[in-house]
Amino acid sequence: MPNGTIFFTFHFSLYPFFRIFAPTYKIKYVIEKHFVLEDIDPVVFYGTGNQHLQMMRALYPKLRIVARDNVMRILGDEEQMAAFEEAAEKMRQHVLKFNALKEEDILDIVKGRRTNDDVPDGVLVYTMSGRAIKARSENQQLLIDAYNDNDMIFAVGPAGTGKTYLSIALAVKALKEKTAKKIILSRPAVEAGEKLGFLPGDMKDKIDPYLQPLYDALEDMLPQAKLQEMMEHHVIQIAPLAFMRGRTLSDAVVILDEAQNTTPQQLRMFLTRMGWNTKMIVTGDTSQIDLPKSQKSGLIEALEILKGIRGIGFVHLGQKDIVRHKLVTRIVNAYEQNDKIHKDESINKD
Repeated sequence: MPNGTIFFTFHFSLYPFFRIFAPTYKIKYVIEKHFVLEDIDPVVFYGTGNQHLQMMRALYPKLRIVARDNVMRILGDEEQMAAFEEAAEKMRQHVLKFNALKEEDILDIVKGRRTNDDVPDGVLVYTMSGRAIKARSENQQLLIDAYNDNDMIFAVGPAGTGKTYLSIALAVKALKEKTAKKIILSRPAVEAGEKLGFLPGDMKDKIDPYLQPLYDALEDMLPQAKLQEMMEHHVIQIAPLAFMRGRTLSDAVVILDEAQNTTPQQLRMFLTRMGWNTKMIVTGDTSQIDLPKSQKSGLIEALEILKGIRGIGFVHLGQKDIVRHKLVTRIVNAYEQNDKIHKDESINKD
């Protein structure tokens, strides 16, 4: 149902229906409308234990407000109904933007006071807990800038630098702002040095373990019910890389994660899926390649071949961009030093 679409009916009573001394009768109108909470989590709108809903009822005593799922049924005075409708839409927009609604926000909106509706500079989207997602390092900001300036971006760096999470935040932002019609997320289904053997279940059950990090990021940024609806309607698609062949991906933000585990043929196939009005983000970590040693990584080859092509941005993240536990930075540093020592020893032997 489009935003702002309201169903309404009229109820009226005749009193008195017949009067001896007056030939006229009085009509009292009671309006009923249905307000739909599009694109937001109703739990956030109604508040914990329906606290926000109770507050709205107290602020609009001439209305009867009944809520069920994402539909509010309102009956009562026509004038107060119009005021409530305007305020409720402003509250919905606030939740859509910030994934949060506080009692002071409700009061400010109802009283006509200015609310803090402006998203601070640099914030992409807000998590379901209300935390702002934005660049936390210089190179992360370069990733955002590269996305704005190019149609294809390669983001390469060690674990914990936020390249995947930030890319998904950019995609969710595009979807909310309607600059993209869908999000397509993909990963190569490559085991990380283990042989998992037979996996039970249908095709979805078999591939979901490989794609779980992508689900986790989306669940952090979108209401669970809305995410499920978007996936059912293919607005958000998550699929292994092998399922990309033969497709043309248009009007979308397309993200390929763990690209270091693609073969040159696979990555070439993926990059040529790009259609009109599409942005592609390719992320990977060249220090964590799980392909057979005899197989060259498609990501490493692409970084060499595509360098200098107009419209393609390259961002390299490092240790200073790691935003996980402080130990992750130390671990990455230790492994990089160890790799360098072994590489030097190998050169000396030759």
